[in-house]
Amino acid sequence: MRSLNGTDLSDFIKQRQANQVLALRQAHNITPRLAIILCNDQLASSKYIEMKQEYAEDIAAEVIVEHSTSKKVVAVIEKHNADPATHGIIVQLPLDDPSLTDDVLAAVSSKKDVDGLNSNEFFDPATPTAILWLLAGYNVELRGKKVVVIGQGKLVGAPLTRMLQASGISVTKAGRGDDLAAICNDAEVIITGTGQPGLLTSDLIPKNAVVVDAGTASEGNKLVGDVDPTVLDTRSDLTITPRFGGVGPLTICALFENVIRAANPTKA
Repeated sequence: MRSLNGTDLSDFIKQRQANQVLALRQAHNITPRLAIILCNDQLASSKYIEMKQEYAEDIAAEVIVEHSTSKKVVAVIEKHNADPATHGIIVQLPLDDPSLTDDVLAAVSSKKDVDGLNSNEFFDPATPTAILWLLAGYNVELRGKKVVVIGQGKLVGAPLTRMLQASGISVTKAGRGDDLAAICNDAEVIITGTGQPGLLTSDLIPKNAVVVDAGTASEGNKLVGDVDPTVLDTRSDLTITPRFGGVGPLTICALFENVIRAANPTKA
């Protein structure tokens, strides 16, 4: 089995970003600041916020966490939109009222939308960017391959599909209710991000495939992915992300890449 270890790649990116933050502080007296707004009490959200806070501390950036509700969050967003010391804003999804998601995300200024969840010309979405960095870092070629993206959610599947197609890569889209056995039958690269634990079982994965698990969910107070855990124990033929340290570390790198860019007055 070949492991797609994002942690190894993230260490190099983190050092580069630490140097960029130091340069911003020295040249412009600017410390990149990210505002994270939380409107749920899910374990996965809290864990990812902790990881972002730790990463920011490592590169000497700043993270502010605000707790709100879906009905009040727009006012919090507008406060940070107007604050020049806040360079990036993310709303940690899901909201406590998911029906308001589109309206809430639309309230984030495009120049501070460092998660890239609104279509704008400033920032690419963090998780899809991380997936592409991970595959490139391990020299996984996508052109000419059958690439299947399972899940078309706002955070992973939909923006990743758009980015791949914009690069001229053919993508087969699949959802939870689709016939995954038929769709994945001859897939060479499978990328999944549904948040449905254990969705991708061994019988759905062709021999020698590349598998990227970008799904996250809470199950029994643990974070789990879309890939059935037994796949990692039984399929030595695969190139696959590990249980931990696959896409996640690079997602945080991609997020802070956008925050640093947003803070840089020469890139504005």
